[in-house]
Amino acid sequence: MKRLMTFLSAIVFVVVAFAQTPEEIIAKMEAELDKHEAEGIIMTIDMKIPIIGTMTTKAYTLGDKMRVEGSMMGVSLVTWTDGVTEWTWESKKNEIEIKKEDPKKKTEEADAAMFSGITDGYDVTLKKETADAWYFLCKKSKTNTDKDDPKSMDLVVAKGTYYPVSLKAKLSGVTMTLRDVSFGVTEQQVTFNPKDYPTATIVDKR
Repeated sequence: MKRLMTFLSAIVFVVVAFAQTPEEIIAKMEAELDKHEAEGIIMTIDMKIPIIGTMTTKAYTLGDKMRVEGSMMGVSLVTWTDGVTEWTWESKKNEIEIKKEDPKKKTEEADAAMFSGITDGYDVTLKKETADAWYFLCKKSKTNTDKDDPKSMDLVVAKGTYYPVSLKAKLSGVTMTLRDVSFGVTEQQVTFNPKDYPTATIVDKR
């Protein structure tokens, strides 16, 4: 019996030694995304807005360039940004508005799209684990005084690949879920081309 207990204790020690903390798993997820940054990242973003409903958009990011497309209540929108200029096409008016890009807005969008810095200012715990994924709860730390940060976030990370499965958070009453991450974006996909909208009215606000 003593030999059996010693053997079992040794197994437990090995398992604990190889166990990963939530922070280590998330760090590996961020490292995997960094590996694919040059390829460009594609993701779906669901925004649940009180009274109005849920708006689903698709975002394409390649370097400083980004394209976000979506539709709601019969109106389609497509926005392109390149770090300096922002173009937005709206289907109802068939109008393209051009303006200078808001640097703060771009930074916030890019951070969300890259799933970066998730553990900064948050206490992370493992809620559950399946054969395919880890499910984490990220609760805002007491030391985090940023009023714009959500109180909590739900993050799911795939086992094997360490790719993010989804990230859910509530911001200013809007519940946002990032999901369906994939890689491989072309310059054409993130570059505004006026030839694609020959009948649209151009409104230049720069």
